[in-house]
Amino acid sequence: MKPTCLGLLAGGGRFPVEFAHAAHAAGHTVYGLGVAGMASEELETVCDRFRYTQLARINKAIRLFRRAGVERIVMAGKIETTILFHPFRWLRLMPDWRTIRMWFRYMKKNDKDDTILRAVIREFERDGFQFDAALEYAPELFVKHGFLTSRKPTAAQWRDIQLGWEMAREMGRLDVGQSVVVNDTSVIAVEAIEGTDSCIRRAGELCRRGGFTVVKVAKPQQDMRFDVPSVGVETVKTMHESGGRVLAIEAGATIIIDPDEVTRVADRFGIAIVAVNAEELALHVAA
Repeated sequence: MKPTCLGLLAGGGRFPVEFAHAAHAAGHTVYGLGVAGMASEELETVCDRFRYTQLARINKAIRLFRRAGVERIVMAGKIETTILFHPFRWLRLMPDWRTIRMWFRYMKKNDKDDTILRAVIREFERDGFQFDAALEYAPELFVKHGFLTSRKPTAAQWRDIQLGWEMAREMGRLDVGQSVVVNDTSVIAVEAIEGTDSCIRRAGELCRRGGFTVVKVAKPQQDMRFDVPSVGVETVKTMHESGGRVLAIEAGATIIIDPDEVTRVADRFGIAIVAVNAEELALHVAA
């Protein structure tokens, strides 16, 4: 891909930082706009230029990107939409006129994550910007099929993976969440707006004996330009603290941040991590 000036809309987590490193390695210039209170301070050093902006200031973001000569934009990192359910949310967000207009143009039916993020993309596209999937610039971040750890799931845990996979795909289809926690073929917790780590902690409170399995998959209708499922060291640490024993993720559709460190920490805690696909799960159940 020809080197260009990329705009980065950055939410929370390590993914935006890893993307900026990968984009630089490919010869691109990165102009970053980080959501205040969510984006990592490290972006200030890894982006060529970087500024913070408020979540609901779309007109400002468009103006800054245009001044920087950006034509192509990527979105990376977790956007904490829980703020939409805080008291006095409009006062907390202080949206500009462009965001208010977008809200009434696109958000009449629901406030689901996909609806919101697609509306943001459409608003930028109205001004001539093109949104790309961040993983077009960093495909190496996708997890490959196979075992990531020395420990492997037992036959019973494979059954939990199968159930969790089916449930997680259905929850994704409904745009509820991407993760499901299972133990002894019983669903313990389903991820919603709180995010994966909070879902795992809740599972630990409900399943005090531990030993549960976490399954995280892409939505059947996954738009790879945003909200791509990702896991990292913090996910593994949260599982260990909460009593999780197996993490199953979708091969070729999940981002793994710092895979060597993830594997090292998981092996130390005795947690099995496996990247699977639907065909493999069907074979395990048949066996």
